[in-house]
Amino acid sequence: MNASVLERAARIKLMIFDVDGVLTDGSLHYGADGEALKTFNVQDGLGIKLLQEAGVQTAIISARTSPQVIRRAADLGIGHLHQGGHDKLTPFHALLEKTGLTAEQVGFIGDDVVDLPILSRVGLAVAVPNGRAEVLSRAHHVTTAHGGRGAVREVCELLMQAQGSYARVMAQFLV
Repeated sequence: MNASVLERAARIKLMIFDVDGVLTDGSLHYGADGEALKTFNVQDGLGIKLLQEAGVQTAIISARTSPQVIRRAADLGIGHLHQGGHDKLTPFHALLEKTGLTAEQVGFIGDDVVDLPILSRVGLAVAVPNGRAEVLSRAHHVTTAHGGRGAVREVCELLMQAQGSYARVMAQFLV
């Protein structure tokens, strides 16, 4: 991990997550009624909860619309959720206005070209290793774990470590 990534991570007050390919592995499974099903990683979910406990706000901006994402966001207490449409920049700007944060105080993790408008503006741009080449080449950091397989947990822990809250948040489990 280079010092620049740690410095960027130390400034993050809001972490935004893409869904397909980041919170999930990007696979879509269709049920008999045609409903698309998604699988989320429980360790990623706990990472988000711990990050919130450390004082970092969380958000989801996703191009696809899914009732499963609404449910997952509610389960995790994610305070900001926007779904639907390839224009992710408009909800990003609305989120900055709503929170009063600057783009430098925001991190984003994505995997595909629709994520580039946000990735090119945030203080910490993160990609998953199974992301598109255009995304990987523009990220400040690429996770070791793949989307839906621990990448989100990895980013949450990186932020807590860079901000000095990791030991405090983890102490509750190391009794």
